[in-house]
Amino acid sequence: MTSELELVFRREWGRAVAVVTRVTGDLGAAEDAVQEAFTEALERWSAGPPDEPRAWLITVARNRALDQLRREARRNEKEGEAVRLLGESGPPQPTGMVADDRLRLVFTCCHPALEPGVRIALTLRTLCGLTTAEIAAMFLVSEPAMAQRLVRAKRKIRDAAIPYRVPEDHELPDRMPAVLRVVYLVFTEGHRADVGERVVRDELCDEAIRLARLLTRLSPDDPEALGLLALLLLTDARRAARTTADGRVVPLAEQDRALWDRQRTDEGVRVLGAAVARRRPGPYQLQAAIAACHTTAPTAADTDWTRIAELYETLAQHDPSPVIHANRAVAVAKSQGPAAGLAVLDRLTADRRVRGWHLLHAARADLLRRLGRRDEAADAYRTALALDPPPAEREFLTARLDELA
Repeated sequence: MTSELELVFRREWGRAVAVVTRVTGDLGAAEDAVQEAFTEALERWSAGPPDEPRAWLITVARNRALDQLRREARRNEKEGEAVRLLGESGPPQPTGMVADDRLRLVFTCCHPALEPGVRIALTLRTLCGLTTAEIAAMFLVSEPAMAQRLVRAKRKIRDAAIPYRVPEDHELPDRMPAVLRVVYLVFTEGHRADVGERVVRDELCDEAIRLARLLTRLSPDDPEALGLLALLLLTDARRAARTTADGRVVPLAEQDRALWDRQRTDEGVRVLGAAVARRRPGPYQLQAAIAACHTTAPTAADTDWTRIAELYETLAQHDPSPVIHANRAVAVAKSQGPAAGLAVLDRLTADRRVRGWHLLHAARADLLRRLGRRDEAADAYRTALALDPPPAEREFLTARLDELA
């Protein structure tokens, strides 16, 4: 696949799947039809995509799906639906306060009838177009195992007739946390891609922010929806400075802050203020406050690491995950010295869940290096590299290891 077609694929996959799902009512059939449309595009776009690639893809995918319905029309229960759809000149338009196909798709994938882990994987597949192999790598399972999970989830959506819609107002409080979590993870995958050559997947970051904005419209008094939007804006403000022109990772302390998006920072701070004013603190608001400490500091030396360490300690009360404690260790190291941070990290190494997490070993290596324990630092860098980090991070860690040598 050419880089141009790959970019179109990443940008338009979710929209095409969402529209065709609305037409057919079958997520699996929609995904198959969109895949066929992209396969045809690969053959026919040898000279480049048409002027309106989105319209071309949706039209071809819709026709593929309707052809399949027509072939199945011999079954009595399908005949009426197929005739109705084949007689339409276009798909029915969504209605409701937030008439957005992709948001409806997220709520469908996050239905309570589906297992929590499957919701995330299914959303990454259907909305973001990540391959089954990519998702399997993120979840540390085999590709066949992940494929089976996705097939079962799509079959359950079809057989249980899970509705393709945004829930009613009275349903939102129970459904919103799962959707916020998925949107957060879509952004996380875009901001620091676990798979592929790119450090940042712009299309995933942009889609997550767009969905977060829609969620604040859908539930304007939900402080965590506001907190999530603030977090994404404040983090994304640094996007342009995170990599060099040739794709190398630039650590936060070394980034050119003149490249940071001040308009996005200012909006994030305003949204965070609106969330905090509701006086119902939660994990996304706390993470947004941490991001604000970084993004509003004039220089790296001006960063309030003591405040960040305090915020991480509070965040750990909501989410006592090893990842949160690892980030707290970095903040402790910055505010109290590398030895204090290393003590926190060393306690985490007993947790089997993070022994295979390359960033934990990379963080340990950095603190050991700062303490002058060069041999131990080199061993930690080698451990991180052995855990197969993404290419850009591998290059960064290899450079650090070479410096020690």
